[in-house]
Amino acid sequence: MTPSKSSSLISVADHLKKVPPAVRPTVLAARRTVKAAAPKAKEIAYQSKPPRSSSAMWKLARYALDDANVMAIGTFPKHASLFFYRGSELDDGSGLMKGSGKDLRYITLNAPADAERAAVKRVVRRAFALERR
Repeated sequence: MTPSKSSSLISVADHLKKVPPAVRPTVLAARRTVKAAAPKAKEIAYQSKPPRSSSAMWKLARYALDDANVMAIGTFPKHASLFFYRGSELDDGSGLMKGSGKDLRYITLNAPADAERAAVKRVVRRAFALERR
């Protein structure tokens, strides 16, 4: 019997097992922050493998409302990132969000406490509120 296609999909839990131990607590804190801000958001695992280059981001999970991507979590060997698909609409000039693309912006998380900062939680909530409009 051949396995079904769905059984071969990579889950977020599978990704988390492979995240480097140095950054895993930060990724887990980021995930908790997103889930607390948007408990009804759909968590979708990227079907990717850890990158070969330490300078490339490994995209782990994206979060969607009504099939619209709102934000995602990615990681590097020593830090994690929250990235926002409509980040240019969220950037309040505080310097928290980085990036200069047309839409995408990101927040770098160097430690679990960074994901728990009130300003980060506020941006995450605003991202989901923007999509609900």
